[in-house]
This record gives sequence, C-alpha cells and structure tokens, in this order.
Amino acid sequence: REYPMATATKLHVLDCGAMSCDLTWLLLKPGRSIRPRAQKDKPVEWYPCTTHAVVVETPGGRMLWDTSCPRDWETRWEPTGLQEFFPYDQVSENEYLDARLSQLGIGAGDLDYVVLSHLHFDHAGNVRTFAGAGPRLVVNDKEKEWAFGYEGAFNGAHLKADYEGIEFETVSGDVEFLPGVSFIEAPGHTPGTMAMKVDLPETGAMIFTSDAVYMGDAYGPPATPAAIVNDLSAWYASVEKIRRLAEQSDATVVFGHDAEQLRSLRRAPDGYYA
Repeated sequence: REYPMATATKLHVLDCGAMSCDLTWLLLKPGRSIRPRAQKDKPVEWYPCTTHAVVVETPGGRMLWDTSCPRDWETRWEPTGLQEFFPYDQVSENEYLDARLSQLGIGAGDLDYVVLSHLHFDHAGNVRTFAGAGPRLVVNDKEKEWAFGYEGAFNGAHLKADYEGIEFETVSGDVEFLPGVSFIEAPGHTPGTMAMKVDLPETGAMIFTSDAVYMGDAYGPPATPAAIVNDLSAWYASVEKIRRLAEQSDATVVFGHDAEQLRSLRRAPDGYYA
C-alpha cells in the first residue's frame, strides 16, 4: 500500500516497564474486588500494567508522546495512597524513560514537542524533566482546565506535584498537529484524554489510545469499562469513535496498558515503525 497523504517518517515505541495492579482497575468483570499489594498473594489476578511512551519523527519536528512514571514514584505518589495499588515495581534500570531516550541518543533538547495524552501520574510523571529544556509542552485544553482547577494536592491519579507551575500549550478537539500526526479528543477516562493517530509510509496508520482504551479486552466489542473512569457515557462514546476511525483508516490500534500487546510490538531501541 502507498500513503500519499502527509506522513510521519519514523515511530519508536518505548517500553518503560510496568506497574503492578489488580486487573479489576483495568477491566471491570464480575467476581473481582480491588486489592492493594499487601494482599496480592490472595487469589485475585494481579496484572503487569505496562507503561510506554512514543517518539515520532516528522518533517515538522520530533515529538514525544507521554512521559511514563517517575523514578521517585514511591514517595511522589504517597499523598494519593495509590503507590499501594499501582506500585511501579516491574521496571529495570534500562526501562525508565530517561534511559530509553538515551538509548535512542535523544536528550530533552533534541525534542521539539512533548505531548501528554492526559495528566495522570503514570503519563505525566516525567514531564518536569522537559520544562524549560527546549520542547514545547502540549495538553488538551479541557485536561489542563481540570488538572489545574481542583482544590488540594491531588484528585485521583492527577497529582499537582507532577505538573504544577509548568506552562502548557493547549489543543482542542480533533486536530492535525504535525505532518502525519493527529490528536483525537477521547474524553471519559479524564475530561481531556487524547488518543494519537500516526500515518506512516510503510506501516500505514497507527492509533495510540492511551487510557481511552486500557487493553484489548476492554476494546471488545462490546467495550468493557475500567474502574477509573471520570464519565462513563463519554468513555463509551470515545471507544466507539476510536473504533470508527480505526476501521476507516485500517489502523493498528495500540492500547494504553496492554502487556501482551506491548510485548508483541517492535520496541526501541531495537525496532521501529516507518
């Protein structure tokens, strides 16, 4: 197949290891109850909740999509209590985001844009690394409004310590951002969650859902929601919006936290998509 439209040139998937969590957080099915790690030996299904970032090379610049979890997750997340439910404990030294970027020879100053799918602590955990270092930082306007608008230090997995004081540019709605790179407004998980569609000359279209769809089992059909959803009706609508777009563009859909799928992808630094 040939893709005559504007396309990106290369895409790198950065596997940043995994948090551990009760699968119920990601997939609501009967007969499960959510447990913290102190009870993880009890007969429930704990799951490697993988985390990834994406580097996209385009004629209009180099972009990082999402920033994964921070090295100091245990202490930074402590005010939320969620370090007990999502310990970032399945990660090796070479899987942290800074290590993955170094493996590609990329420093903060080598990026033109850092775009956050949303501002939860496992996606915006390292954004402060890039603030003032060169790249423009971008988030959905509704996400910014929500994340800066609540009272207190945190609200669920939004943690102001990750992003407070940082200047973000905003995008709104569905928008082509760079050649071959479009953002898809997909609220529900959070008010301003975005997915990303990348068109590549050989691979064709790839859609990165972020947490608009956690994993293939949630995508269905029928779609199965997760425990962490801000607006359930919006979430269902966003899943179907992504499904329609994927069918129209014959896209490969990459889910936000699907361990089995991530391990099947070409991953940096050894593989990439073009």
